[in-house]
Amino acid sequence: MGLSFRRLLGRSNSHPPPSTHLKTNVKTRKLFGISLSLLIINMAAIMERADENLLPSVYKEVSEAFSAGPSDLGYLTFIRNFVRGLASPLAGVLVISYDRPTVLAMGTLCWALSTAAVGASQHFMQVAFWRAVNGVGLAIVIPSLQSFIADSYLDGVRGAGFGCLSLVGMVGGIGGGVVATVMAGHEFWGLAGWRVAFIMMATLSSLIGLLVFLFVVDPRRRVSADHDSVEYSDREELVDKSTVNSASIWLESWTAMKAILKVPTFRIIVLQGLMGSLPWTAMVFFTLWFELIGFDHNSTAALLSLFAAGCGIGALAGGLIGDRMSQIYPHWGRIICAQFSAFMGIPFSWFLLTVIPQSVSSYFTFAVTLFLMGLTISWCTTAANGPMFAEVVPAKHRTMIYAFDRAFEGSFSSFAAPIVGIIAEKIYGYDPKSVDLVSGSPREAYALSRGLFSMMAVPFGLCCLFYTLLYHFFWRDRDNARMASFKGREMT
Repeated sequence: MGLSFRRLLGRSNSHPPPSTHLKTNVKTRKLFGISLSLLIINMAAIMERADENLLPSVYKEVSEAFSAGPSDLGYLTFIRNFVRGLASPLAGVLVISYDRPTVLAMGTLCWALSTAAVGASQHFMQVAFWRAVNGVGLAIVIPSLQSFIADSYLDGVRGAGFGCLSLVGMVGGIGGGVVATVMAGHEFWGLAGWRVAFIMMATLSSLIGLLVFLFVVDPRRRVSADHDSVEYSDREELVDKSTVNSASIWLESWTAMKAILKVPTFRIIVLQGLMGSLPWTAMVFFTLWFELIGFDHNSTAALLSLFAAGCGIGALAGGLIGDRMSQIYPHWGRIICAQFSAFMGIPFSWFLLTVIPQSVSSYFTFAVTLFLMGLTISWCTTAANGPMFAEVVPAKHRTMIYAFDRAFEGSFSSFAAPIVGIIAEKIYGYDPKSVDLVSGSPREAYALSRGLFSMMAVPFGLCCLFYTLLYHFFWRDRDNARMASFKGREMT
């Protein structure tokens, strides 16, 4: 924790320092020996993932309340993800003028208000509008969270940092999904349970946003009284903040955008992400699929919780394995991990959606498969994408690179959900009017499973293939970024 920048530079890339966090240059508050800022940031990640899982967990109730079929439900996911993708660069622009806790608080308040509005909506188009607003809030929050974590950990252990963030996020996903699924079958104070779940989640999100604003300290703002030991990322940030008032914010943003788009590693990771994000977006139909098979709310919630738990544990394990592989094979260790994880999506999708009998008697088989699937397909972000992004651009551009990644991937992957619904309805004969909300609908479950398989197996394979290009470009981009940082430090 007390290492200066000069000592960090002097260490071998294959042997990172034992410290896992960047040097904090002011005394930050701690709780049980852990940075209060990181604790609250992880709480924000929990609420963000819980919010994302709310609507898919109550698809059946929303379908009944608004007479909506799979394509309509897919449209709700599409509009949120599409707007989130388009609005993601806004996070990179905002952090030029405001510190990240302020930006995070703004985004959290936006998503909280829109979540409450969804719960109060009386018409389908109202739900669609507020889902779009929800996308704006998430567009601000997600890149800011990722860059905050990137700045809080060193290169050799950054995968563990992203893994922890993903793990606690999965806890939120489990919590949000379980709470919404269980509450959906009841009424509270005369209101449908799914509506109460949305309002309750919005209230908790607002509280977390307030805590972020009041107590979180941006790692780039921690300036040491001993200027000789200031980290380069802090120096760089200080120089930029001193000139931002005299320069156009948009000009600064445009400069950052052009610099990021010139990096081959960024373009390749975005390319694979365009494919790799499609299956994850399609998975929002898992809840509806299990309920169509005949599972009740509690059983469905338990199955999806096992999948989410597998994803959370797998994300952390993937981050740790990626860190270790990057020490053994500095040029391609992380890429190997990502390709393994993407490839595993193919056999698991095939087995889950086409081999297991679609019956409530297959509960145990579904449970084991979902957990193992989550354990192996969730490595890409923590083992490769997140850490590699942080290594190929200067620290001041990290929020922007995560924002642009979300912009491209989020806007493209948003088409997956409505395509699943269209395939299920137009090709395999899914009929919303034939759905039995009590005992299940095997015919509709079969149609939906084939739509899901179409948007999972092939994209996973293409994602694995596109990662191959990084063997040629990543180490060059990483070395170029390090050289640029070294020259900037000498000039400073």
